Amino acid sequence: MSCPMRGRHLALPLLIVLILAGCAGSRPHPPAPGTPATASTVSPQTRLPERPLPYPVDLPLEFLGAIERGTRTTDGLPGPDYWQQHAAYRLTARLFPDARRLEGTARITYTNNAPIALSVVFLELTQNLHAPGVPRNESAEVTGGVTLTRVAAGGQVLSDDARQGPRYGVDGTLMGIVLPTPLSPGASVDLEIDWTLPIPQAGAGERMGYSGDNLFFLAYWYPRMRVFDDVIGWHLEPFLGQAEFYHGFDDFDVTIEAPEGWIVMATGSLQNAHEVLAPPILERLMAAQQSDEPMPVLTPTDAFDEATRTSENGYLRWHFTAEQVRDVAFTATRDTHWETARTPVGDLDGDGTTDHTVIHTFYRDLAPRWKHVTRYQQHAISFLSAYTGFPYPWPHMTAVEGSAIIGGGMEFPMMTLMGDYNARGDSALYYVTAHELAHMWIPMIVGSNERAFSWIDEGSTTFAENQARADFFPGPLHFLGDQNNYIQTALSGMEGEIMRPSNYHASSVAFLTASYTKPASLLRALRGVLGDEVFLEAYRAFIHTWAFKHPYPYDLFNTFERVSGQDLDWFWRTWYFDTWTLDQAIGDVVTDETGVTVTIDDFGRVPMPVRLRATYAGGRQEEVTLPVEVWLEEGRVRATATLPPGPVTRVEIDPDRFFPDVDRSNNVWEPGD
Repeated sequence: MSCPMRGRHLALPLLIVLILAGCAGSRPHPPAPGTPATASTVSPQTRLPERPLPYPVDLPLEFLGAIERGTRTTDGLPGPDYWQQHAAYRLTARLFPDARRLEGTARITYTNNAPIALSVVFLELTQNLHAPGVPRNESAEVTGGVTLTRVAAGGQVLSDDARQGPRYGVDGTLMGIVLPTPLSPGASVDLEIDWTLPIPQAGAGERMGYSGDNLFFLAYWYPRMRVFDDVIGWHLEPFLGQAEFYHGFDDFDVTIEAPEGWIVMATGSLQNAHEVLAPPILERLMAAQQSDEPMPVLTPTDAFDEATRTSENGYLRWHFTAEQVRDVAFTATRDTHWETARTPVGDLDGDGTTDHTVIHTFYRDLAPRWKHVTRYQQHAISFLSAYTGFPYPWPHMTAVEGSAIIGGGMEFPMMTLMGDYNARGDSALYYVTAHELAHMWIPMIVGSNERAFSWIDEGSTTFAENQARADFFPGPLHFLGDQNNYIQTALSGMEGEIMRPSNYHASSVAFLTASYTKPASLLRALRGVLGDEVFLEAYRAFIHTWAFKHPYPYDLFNTFERVSGQDLDWFWRTWYFDTWTLDQAIGDVVTDETGVTVTIDDFGRVPMPVRLRATYAGGRQEEVTLPVEVWLEEGRVRATATLPPGPVTRVEIDPDRFFPDVDRSNNVWEPGD
């Protein structure tokens, strides 16, 4: 963990990092009994060069310390003493559209559930990515960032130029507050922060901003508590623009003040629709929320000045509340299409009836393909609720078209911002919709650390997206694009390890491969190893177990091992910690009256089971799987499998493309080869 010290306002005493104590020593996962290689023998005649064997996964010291303290376990479950910090936010923001400025106040009640006292607390000022001179790993508009106008803790107003006693300081995107008195376990402190923010056009790495004179999408707009967790303690790595976020699950009471005629939607439930929407619009909204078919609430032809109520000062207060969410974002827009419908999510409360969530879509005439997005959202939310086994838990899901802010998409609890996709087509717009909505499960429900391990959320989400795509567009093999992209990077020598911290990849290609395409491909590979039923059980168990908690990679690994009953260290080590590749090949096929003997050569370093299919004259097919153990004995690289006798017309390794083999040209044998 690093904490830069280059900011001019941060006194050195403010950089104290309070981390939970680790413990000495390290050990690998305990080995599980192996499965005998009943379908194979090793050929003693011809030996290819031996390759190294993967060694077990070592748990890091800080994770072992959490196990000893009882907050984590070795089976992927939270420990009996697991805890999380909590904050309750009361936020008020006033939007000035003409000036493109936001003024905000935050009242944060921060509760210390950790077993140690905290003398310093840390927050993130994400928008300081746009301050002059801050570290960043991609270009950004320089707006000046956040201007703090008042900071108080425990009722005491603080200064940023004091050298002793209670004070605050800012270093780039990191803010620290030395408290008037240490915060004891179980105690709370009230923090008060007032600020102003010039809104960048495409801010925080094209994740928020404004488009034209009729759309704002505000994210990362308020001071956010940094995570203090049971493994590391304070997570203080700065926001550099690429790797994303690690937030706690907190409660929010949010009031957005916007001019009359502007429609506001945000994370959470709108508490005062009757106070801000004109009666005819409110009536349309109430009807649309009960409709299975998309219904217009507003269109650009409506008189937006008449869409809202009026007030004495020309501003309306939109009031939202949300519980146990990672973040809040909001949009303010006019001259827009607002479509609404509902979609089923399953049985949320266990009463035996199907529950629904509301779908909202906001888009302008400049994005005609968006006329399908309400239907896309309905499908994705319903499908993913069923596939994950975890019904979508929130009152709405809202998609906002953000042409000129973003080209792809970005997720927030109950909200997503996506580009117009005019040039990329309807199917691509469905893909990005499914992707961003899949993020509602990871990291919005399963609160992984995106800044350190972007692959947990992006890889899992890309995998889930592919399942939704296959359901919406049956036929094509939607996972192949990710497999092929990973293989291309691996063969180019530009790949970095998946477990490398997300901000420290050598190139954007390495980052994207390690975060998206490779881990998505590996979940499909793991499905091929474990089988559909066991894989889905483990996948769902991870989501259910770590819902509204903070898993580490080792919790994911251990969950799959616990559910499957298998030691999978060989899989994690070779695929996640190294950049080894897979290249299985058919060496020879010999047929006689006793059977069909297939020789398999392994030219790669990654050991994987061999999924073999033989096709016989007349179309009959036979399959056999050699377990991974055939490659885990003395680094063996050649094995044989025997199938029933008969005239064989084709033999293929991994015909269903579960595994990302870097050279599939040697996976097929046909007579005459």
